[in-house]
Amino acid sequence: MTKQSQKQARPAVPSTTPATWLGVMGGGQLGRMFAHAAQSMGFKVAVLEADADCPAGQVADRLLAAPYDDAKALAELGGLCAAVTTEFENVSAQSLATLAGQTFVAPAASGVSIAQDRTAEKAFFTECGSRSGVLPAPHRVINTAADIDGIGDDLLPGILKTARMGYDGKGQVRVRTQDEVRAAFAGMQGVTCVLEKMLPLAYEVSVLVARGDDGQAVVYPIAENVHRDGILFTTTVPGPNIKPEAAARAQQAALQIIDGLHYVGVLCIEFFVLQDGSLVVNEMAPRPHNSGHYTIDACVTSQFEQQARAMARLPLGDARQHSPAVMLNILGDVWYEGAGENVREPAWEQVLALPGAHLHLYGKAEPRRGRKMGHVTFTGATMEDAQRQLAAACAILGIAL
Repeated sequence: MTKQSQKQARPAVPSTTPATWLGVMGGGQLGRMFAHAAQSMGFKVAVLEADADCPAGQVADRLLAAPYDDAKALAELGGLCAAVTTEFENVSAQSLATLAGQTFVAPAASGVSIAQDRTAEKAFFTECGSRSGVLPAPHRVINTAADIDGIGDDLLPGILKTARMGYDGKGQVRVRTQDEVRAAFAGMQGVTCVLEKMLPLAYEVSVLVARGDDGQAVVYPIAENVHRDGILFTTTVPGPNIKPEAAARAQQAALQIIDGLHYVGVLCIEFFVLQDGSLVVNEMAPRPHNSGHYTIDACVTSQFEQQARAMARLPLGDARQHSPAVMLNILGDVWYEGAGENVREPAWEQVLALPGAHLHLYGKAEPRRGRKMGHVTFTGATMEDAQRQLAAACAILGIAL
């Protein structure tokens, strides 16, 4: 073991003289909430993001306003920080590998690169599924138009997804026939895609899991998610529909996946529960996740504090949930009156008057329809209490349940 690796193997304990810095690649709301958590533990936070008015940059101790692949900015971030993480799955894995030459990077480029490519992700899930029994949906990789000729009815109807750069429903087209696959593939400019068979879905769940550099891992309760237009709408925890046996299988599969990646940090893995109760692994996000925001208000250790602990090589925190919770995503639509273009501030004072309401706004000045502007988590003594306040908030904000 070299001197440098010995130094990196020590925990990055918070210090004021000199300050202990943690770095984050990406300036969105996940980076903002990570900064809040890390700063509350005594760390200083540096953010690398090209947008100088990004949500994370507004609260960071230092903002490096530069692209993710800027050599000078990467060198400055790596030299300053005891560890660096990412809050955006499409940050270049090469940039993370470059940083790893200077400092500890969690998660490592190797794990992020698999999550960035659906072909690699499906292959990895298939390998893990040989042990856990939880497999991805039947699928086929489409590299060229010629690959479409061999598609049979066993994969249709399906969803054609770009292999890279897809999130929040982007880069996905539903297809029913070979001709529709050809048209969709052409519309995606012939980039590599994955065709997944559509399955009889009952609901979707996600499993948040964290792993330390020492191999120890913790798993959070099962979260049940509802999407609208490809964007997360609500997350309910604990998931009200999943049976205990299926929940345990999903958590065990998640632990096998994070261990197989040799991953350090927080990982979110989405699963489909089919109408017959069986599980299918869908995709993973190599970072804290929208469906894990409830952990800020309803768990002993939030996903963002957990990320800071893991990347600093500190002991992982307790993942227990202390209150039933429902999280509501707040999109820019609630700033608009009806279908018109008149913008006004939502009635936050009425939302905050609801018992158990926790409002989180992300510092984005311009509300746009479909843009994530914040979230509200409702906690209660019972799930019925939390659901009741969710319904009341939706009525206040003009959101149809």
